[in-house]
Amino acid sequence: MLLECDRLDCKIDMNDHWVDPGYVPPDANRISLPATHLAAEVATQPDDWTRAADTAAVHRNLLPVSGERVAVLGCGTSLFMARAFASLRESAGQGLTDAWPASAVPTGREYDRYLVICRSGTTTEVLDAISALPEAIPRTVISSSPGTPALSMAETILIPEVDERSVVQTRFATTTLAILRWHLGEDLSSAIAQALAVLAEPDVESLEGVRHAEQIGFVGMGFAAALADEAALKLRESCRSWTDSYLATEYRHGPISLAGPGRAVWAFGPMVPGLADEIRSTGAHFEHRDIDPLAELVRVHRLCLLRAADLGLDPDRPRNLSRSVILG
Repeated sequence: MLLECDRLDCKIDMNDHWVDPGYVPPDANRISLPATHLAAEVATQPDDWTRAADTAAVHRNLLPVSGERVAVLGCGTSLFMARAFASLRESAGQGLTDAWPASAVPTGREYDRYLVICRSGTTTEVLDAISALPEAIPRTVISSSPGTPALSMAETILIPEVDERSVVQTRFATTTLAILRWHLGEDLSSAIAQALAVLAEPDVESLEGVRHAEQIGFVGMGFAAALADEAALKLRESCRSWTDSYLATEYRHGPISLAGPGRAVWAFGPMVPGLADEIRSTGAHFEHRDIDPLAELVRVHRLCLLRAADLGLDPDRPRNLSRSVILG
């Protein structure tokens, strides 16, 4: 039996599991995973990124102009998306771009524009940070939650179609980054095709090397380093996995001591010469594909679902976490 829900185009079954009408159930080549909000939200991402091109075009006047000095603010996953955008924008030669935790925005720095990423629109540190910004400087909030306090404090890019019922962020964050990448002039067609291919793969076979790893270290360079940090966070949140993350060039400077049989290192983006062989020599599994790091993050999302199912955990409701951090 299905019940209608009051958010988005969805239905809820009698076990309070959200079912996206566009979600394709696992086929015979996949293991049977529980229906969760997270699974449905992971599955929509390629379509979400496609629509992000139009969102970027419609709201281009609210996004940074080439040459502006920009600060991007966020917490948790949103901060990692801010860091990824900052790296991409500076690499594209479009201007100085800093990414700051909303709880630690430095004073005394001059910017031409502020960009704030906040799914819930209610996070206390974000609201406090916006309140403290110089009044004369343009600021834009990207959010998926209508009617929330942050939206009244800045110009807004509202994307409710990628809001999430799971506490764990996936499609809001990746779609926000997709909007910003389209705005930078990137063509995400390849990343979208790669993500579709990832979602079509058999769960067990494509993730066998990392499914039962005792520990997983993520590495990357440039914007991929921020997505490696996000990958590690996703596994910690959804299934309490032991993960960490580093710049790939820093991995030799201590963290490689963790590598060994039964553990894994997962690289995002282009590899540092020689590092893969060094990791394999430890006996650790080395995971890497030559695909866009955003599509590679979808592989991690699928691992979250697989490992949560293995452990009997509900990835929609992680222990000790809530959708928004609201401080008293």
